Amino acid sequence: MPSGYGSYGSSLRDLPRLRNHRRLRASSWDRTGGNEDRLTVRPGETVELADIRGAGSVNHIWMTVAPRDPQTPDSADQDHLRRLVLKIYWDDSPAPSVLVPLGDFFGVGHARTANFASLPLQMSPQDGKGFNSFFHMPFTTRARFELTSECEEEVMWFYYYIDYDAFDALEDGLGRFHASWNRQVPTDGEDQGTQTNSEYLFGGTNLTGEGNYTILETTGRGHYVGCVLNITNLRHTSDWNWYGEGDDMIFVDGEPFPPSLHGTGTEDYFNTAWCPSQSYAAPYHGLTLPGGENWSGQISTYRFHVEDPVTFTRSIRVTIEHGHANKRCDDLSSVAYWYQAEPASGLELPAVEHRLPRL
Repeated sequence: MPSGYGSYGSSLRDLPRLRNHRRLRASSWDRTGGNEDRLTVRPGETVELADIRGAGSVNHIWMTVAPRDPQTPDSADQDHLRRLVLKIYWDDSPAPSVLVPLGDFFGVGHARTANFASLPLQMSPQDGKGFNSFFHMPFTTRARFELTSECEEEVMWFYYYIDYDAFDALEDGLGRFHASWNRQVPTDGEDQGTQTNSEYLFGGTNLTGEGNYTILETTGRGHYVGCVLNITNLRHTSDWNWYGEGDDMIFVDGEPFPPSLHGTGTEDYFNTAWCPSQSYAAPYHGLTLPGGENWSGQISTYRFHVEDPVTFTRSIRVTIEHGHANKRCDDLSSVAYWYQAEPASGLELPAVEHRLPRL
C-alpha cells in the first residue's frame, strides 16, 4: 500500500496503528565522523539546513545555537536570537512560508530564552537553550530550510535536527505551515495628559477596531493556529501600570466590526486572568516572561489554537488592542502561526535594526 500522511493522529491511542512511511532526518552531524556536530555560521552568511525532495511532513525540529567565542558583558550580538533568521520554503516556492527570527519562532521574544513546554513549541534546559517544534509541516515536492545570520561580529555554532516522514505522495486537503513576525514600536496610542490613571487605562471606546495591533493579515484559505505576543512596557510610572486591557478581535473573510471573534482583554485571550505576573506554561497557553515589578520590562506570552483553529476561506486579520481603546504606547512584537492551502508569497521581515529588543 502506498504511504501517505494517513488518517491517524499523534495521540497515545493511535501509536499502535501500523504505518507505511519512512522516518528520515537532516542534521548537523559531523560528516568526518568526529564530534564537530555543528555548522559554523559567520556574520552575513546564509546556510542551508535541509533540501528535502519528494513528499513528506516535518514533525519535529530541534535547534540550539551559541557564540563560538566566550561571551563577556562587552561582547557584540548578545541579541543574536533576533539577528538569526529562520526561513522555510515549501514545494519550490521562491518565497519563504516561514520568515521569523530564530528565538521568536520557538516561542519567546526579546532575544531571550526561558524553560517552558507547550504542545507545539518548547524551550528546554539548559536555561531554555534547547529549541523544539512539534508542528506538523507537510509538503508535496520539496522542503527547504535556511538560516541567515545578520550578526555584526559574532561567529555562531549552530546545531540542529529536522525530523520528517517521507511519503510516496501527499494527499489533497493538507495546508502548508506558515509563520511570520511583526512589530510596532511604539504603538500609536496617546499621551495620558490630564487623564487620571484609571481613565487612561480603562476609559474611552473603540467601536471600529481601527488602530489595533496586527498579529496576522493574510488572504487565501486556511486556519490560524496561534501566536506569541511580546510586549515591552514603555510607560515608566509608579502608578498602577498594567499593560493589558486590549481586546482581541479576529476578522474573518472581510467581516465588518464587530467581528464574530471579539474578546474581552489581553490576558483573557491568552487564557490567564487578573493581570498575571507569574510565569506559567500549559499545552495551549502560557506566560513565559511575566515582566518585572508593576508589569515593567519585557513580557512574552503564547496562545495556540490546537483544539480550536480559526478557519478562513478568503482572508483573516488577527488583531489586538494595545491597552483599552488603543491608548497605550508600548513596544509590541509577535509571531503568527497558520496553515494555508498554498505557500504564501510576500511575507516581509523588518530590517535587523528594527528587530532588536530594547534594553
